[in-house]
Amino acid sequence: MEIWLGFLFLFLGAACGGSFGLPSKFAKKDTPWEVLWGPVFFFVTILLPIVLGPIVVKDFFAVYGRVPTEKLLPVLIFGFLWGLGSMTLGLSFSFIGLSLAYALNYGAQIVTSAILPMVIFNPQDIPTAHGAVILAGVAVCVVGVIVAGRAGILKELSLKKPDAPKGAATPKMLIGLIIGIVSGILCACYGLALAYSGPVAEATTKGTSDVAVAWAQACLILWGGVLSACGYCVYKLTKNKTWGHLCKPGIGLVLLLALAMAVLHDAAIFFLGLGFPMLKVGNLGVSVGYPAFMSFAIIIGNLHGFRTGEWKGASRKSIGWIVTAIVILSLGVCVLAQGNAMAKRAKDAAAATAPKIQEVK
Repeated sequence: MEIWLGFLFLFLGAACGGSFGLPSKFAKKDTPWEVLWGPVFFFVTILLPIVLGPIVVKDFFAVYGRVPTEKLLPVLIFGFLWGLGSMTLGLSFSFIGLSLAYALNYGAQIVTSAILPMVIFNPQDIPTAHGAVILAGVAVCVVGVIVAGRAGILKELSLKKPDAPKGAATPKMLIGLIIGIVSGILCACYGLALAYSGPVAEATTKGTSDVAVAWAQACLILWGGVLSACGYCVYKLTKNKTWGHLCKPGIGLVLLLALAMAVLHDAAIFFLGLGFPMLKVGNLGVSVGYPAFMSFAIIIGNLHGFRTGEWKGASRKSIGWIVTAIVILSLGVCVLAQGNAMAKRAKDAAAATAPKIQEVK
């Protein structure tokens, strides 16, 4: 029963993660980007962690005081890079839409989150069998990202106006494709921040639930993104002189949409914190949970893109390419999960034989 409940929380998290950009579609077209996304990042990185932190985590603020500053810094630095990724993901939504942005972001994020931790923390795993499988999964995901980019270019060409130059995608589309990939690489820094947040977990009050520990770690990472995500929006508000829009009629709807996006974003993190510990009971966290979450999030994000008319009028060929990209990315995630599961089995086997070796000596 606990495993099924874990899957439920996992899919809820994926649905939230794949949907958090959807409310932006309901903002008025003349709403400046920074007027919507500034409040989104404020809610995500400052308001929700501060409001929910003391509710979820016992002695919430005291936890961070028990961790040496030098051990908090790596988490905040990678959190800063994650904030840049989230900010550029928001930009890519406006350039290329939800469908392509999600495919490129999650694809690049999957590749980066698989490669970087292995290179930084476990380089000895690269020449092993499970290392080869992980690299194969990365290669499949890279193909998926390339196919998604091709889909975007074909879509742009098929939607071009008759009087537009032929044979090339617009600069906006090409810039959007680049931003989408870069956003995924930067968003993957969340995983590296999490890898360095062990001292926060250790400092959390004993007897606290896994969810509370995960939320304490997540909040520190989110705070790392304040300067990059919120800072960029402050820069845009100042440069474009759009601060006044925050006082204009209709700002209530904008703030409501921003709050909905922030709740969906942080709910994805919260449900993951609930679901993964339950799947680990059945040793399914890596081998099944990870691909289930990533694949479902990619599919949900693209479904929203199709439902909101982003591909209306696009050629069948371009739609075929984006569907193919989704399938390839999902397959790549499954291959990566298999490699991670093999790595876990190898680690468990090594731990089991270690005492026996000592006894022989």
